[in-house]
Amino acid sequence: MAFSFDEFKTSNISQIPHYLVIGHPLGHTLSPLMHNAALTHYNIKASYAAVDIRADELASFISWMNSKNFKGCNITIPYKEQLISAIDHFDSSVQGIQAINTISKTDPGGNTLIGSNTDIYGFTQPLFKYEDFIDGTRAIVFGTGGASKAVVSALGELGIEEIVWVSRNPARIQKPESDLIFHIVDYNQWQAFTDEASIIVNTTPLGMGDFLNETIIGEQDISLVENKICYDLIYNPEKTKFITMAEEAGARTINGLDMLIHQGSRSFEIWTGKQFPINDIRDLLTTHLRNQ
Repeated sequence: MAFSFDEFKTSNISQIPHYLVIGHPLGHTLSPLMHNAALTHYNIKASYAAVDIRADELASFISWMNSKNFKGCNITIPYKEQLISAIDHFDSSVQGIQAINTISKTDPGGNTLIGSNTDIYGFTQPLFKYEDFIDGTRAIVFGTGGASKAVVSALGELGIEEIVWVSRNPARIQKPESDLIFHIVDYNQWQAFTDEASIIVNTTPLGMGDFLNETIIGEQDISLVENKICYDLIYNPEKTKFITMAEEAGARTINGLDMLIHQGSRSFEIWTGKQFPINDIRDLLTTHLRNQ
């Protein structure tokens, strides 16, 4: 479970070198289990914790990043775009996305904060075996937050030519500067674009936490996903309602576990310079999820 920010500031972890995952809400995250195992693997004297940061605490957290024991963090919903203004420099992974999921410091004693986006790398890893299937086709992406921007960029790298971006408020969404063709639609319009689509991606929180029994696609439309790839960025639960329904409809399904592991591996390498023990981490997380 996640600390509140007040709980974390008075905890033992805050008094030692630490890495964090921050967001709101954070009760579902497996990042501490994963990263603490990797830190232990290399006998690194640091800890990793989940800290639930409310919107009115964000300024205080930005100040906290200057503390000597703060070594870096991962960022999840809803702060991947908001924290950009707090960063001193960005690496090349952020270009064209304007969303970060990893913050690091330039050196152990330094206070220069570097923003990175490892979501693109993590998202693409389970899709390489489907490159021929999706190359030159259309993708339907539900959600328009920070994670979706990384997903859209990654899909472009994999050969997708056209993006159907599904939003509850499409009039507020600006088309990014890109060579991709974009259609920005609402939840009652995406159905008209399924014929040429090879992949459907959920980047929203529908399917986890307070939205556990909700799904991006209603039962009346689930037949439209047959023979397509259905990719849910959610990894806990292992099978969301969307993934379960898609499997029953004959889709190829991917949950967010591999993305979590691979984006985490890239973050860990940025922070420590060491390779993530990926196979051990996958076994650990898979066992944990199935024993819940």
